Amino acid sequence: MTTLSTHVLDAALGRPASGLDVTLTGPGGTFIAAATTDADGRIAWAADVDPATYVLTFATGEWFAAAERDTFFPSVTLTFAPGSGHTHVALLLSPFAYTTYQGS
Repeated sequence: MTTLSTHVLDAALGRPASGLDVTLTGPGGTFIAAATTDADGRIAWAADVDPATYVLTFATGEWFAAAERDTFFPSVTLTFAPGSGHTHVALLLSPFAYTTYQGS
């Protein structure tokens, strides 16, 4: 089993993206969990994941709208395949661009 965490940073403002809703789905689109980033922009998912393909969907449109900011991306969907051990998926977010990487 693998543990999973997520970290979202608001790159435009240089701070964590707190209060961002994220959904985790598994193989075949099976819903696993939903969570909201904490004050540090992080989620430590309670569910362990097996090696397979998973999807994190970030509700960026709603999050930017709540802050009265425009965005080009109504959502960001990241598909990834964790290995063994811990998997960390990081998202650097701005209104008109994003970057992601596998963190530690």
